[in-house]
Amino acid sequence: MPSPTGHAARLALAVLLCALAMTPADAGAAPRTPPHTGAASWTAQPAVSGSGTGGRPYFYLEGPPGTVLQDRISVTNPGRSPVTVRLSGADRYDARSGGSGGRGATGAGRWLRTAAAEVTVPARTRADVPFTVTVPAGATPGDRPAAIVVRGGDRTVGVPVRLRVGGPTLAALTVEDVTVSGRTIHYTLVNRGNAVLAPRLAVRADGVFGTLLRRGARALPVELRPGQRLRLTEPWRDAPALDSATVRLRVTAEGGAHGEATARAVFVPWAPLTAGALLVLAGAGAGTYAYRRRRARRQQRGAADAGAGTGTDVGGDDGEPSVRPPGGRQHSGSRHLAKAGAES
Repeated sequence: MPSPTGHAARLALAVLLCALAMTPADAGAAPRTPPHTGAASWTAQPAVSGSGTGGRPYFYLEGPPGTVLQDRISVTNPGRSPVTVRLSGADRYDARSGGSGGRGATGAGRWLRTAAAEVTVPARTRADVPFTVTVPAGATPGDRPAAIVVRGGDRTVGVPVRLRVGGPTLAALTVEDVTVSGRTIHYTLVNRGNAVLAPRLAVRADGVFGTLLRRGARALPVELRPGQRLRLTEPWRDAPALDSATVRLRVTAEGGAHGEATARAVFVPWAPLTAGALLVLAGAGAGTYAYRRRRARRQQRGAADAGAGTGTDVGGDDGEPSVRPPGGRQHSGSRHLAKAGAES
């Protein structure tokens, strides 16, 4: 007979084995770190100044024709692996659409050259790449926008370059092709000077019985480069339903640039007028049809009455013509007439 001590020992051993079976094999191992999904994004911006403080949102370079201007662009890689980027000059860069004018640049983008077209930036490193802008000797004075476009992996970054060629500047601005379509005013701004302009727009519309729209001058969210044409729209949500209006647009910019243009607009509620015109045409058609039917019936009755009153029959009793007087009986020829006279 087994002793109570041995039975207790065997019970304790069984409980320990069950506990070990239910414990995961890797319970004592350290928790695994999720794999790194990707390196941090690299950045490109103007290099900091000599003191190492203060960042610049864009490059600003100025010089007379025939000079060579220099600066540096910084490419920073905070990731854990190297990054290779390509650099090129462009006439412009549109951050909203991601497009640039780097391919086939025709403006100041042609004047820009980076020290290297391709740069590999090690992990957690910043690389400063020098570049130059060579202003042609025959360049006209004024502002010349450009950009440095940096491409690496699936990213593209454009850093603006604002270049001013020394000499007298001319600010000239016009507004053209003003039209009104529905509840929208369309117009075109043209920079006819040699300076970059930030235009301001004022709108006014006068109708037959007074002012319909008046908006004071306000800054537009655009920037016009020299020689640039830009088609824009201005909403007019409370346009009249029936009126004849004169719309006047006035644009201004720094340096005394200004322009003004007008357009005529006629507002007509075409849907009600079209429905009314259709009703009038339908009524006129019905009236014409009824009049023609009445006229045709009158002509038919007149022809019937005329045939009954003046008809002539040939071939009486003796072969002579017989005449039917209006309202009377038919009589034979002259013999019957003579007989009738003798009897009387």
